[in-house]
Amino acid sequence: MAETNFTDAIALLKADHRKVEELFASFEKAGGDTRKETLAGQICTELKIHTIIEEEIFYPALEGKIDEDLLKESYVEHDAAKVLINDIESGQGESDEFYDAKVKVLSEEIEHHVEEEEKRVEGMFAQAREADVDLVALRDLMLARKAELMEQAEAGGLPPARPTAVEPAAA
Repeated sequence: MAETNFTDAIALLKADHRKVEELFASFEKAGGDTRKETLAGQICTELKIHTIIEEEIFYPALEGKIDEDLLKESYVEHDAAKVLINDIESGQGESDEFYDAKVKVLSEEIEHHVEEEEKRVEGMFAQAREADVDLVALRDLMLARKAELMEQAEAGGLPPARPTAVEPAAA
């Protein structure tokens, strides 16, 4: 993943969005539990990496520079997705009668979140472009962190996703 492939942080994040959309589409068309579990695993890994680079690097760079409510909503939307991601990853696929439904709802949540980020005028990315933020420097930081996380995922997997804004329910 060469840095020249992405003009800035927003281009990188949009490429992530498109990749996950393709994986969700493949999941919808997939036949067989093994193929679906493989795709769901890829979806979860991609989303975990994406949320980490956004929450560690991109969102903090936007604090105080874009609509605060939009930024807070993004953290909460991530947390809702993380709950499903962790449940899907811990599920048993074919033995979980809600497995496909969980992936479908995750897809819908991500579709909404992407729409919020990519809206032409008032979306997060549009606001980021208008703000005093070095999107090229952010791209470089995000690419480096993404490479670390991808290596970790390939070496043994990423830990469960950790909510940032939503408190886990007591058992």
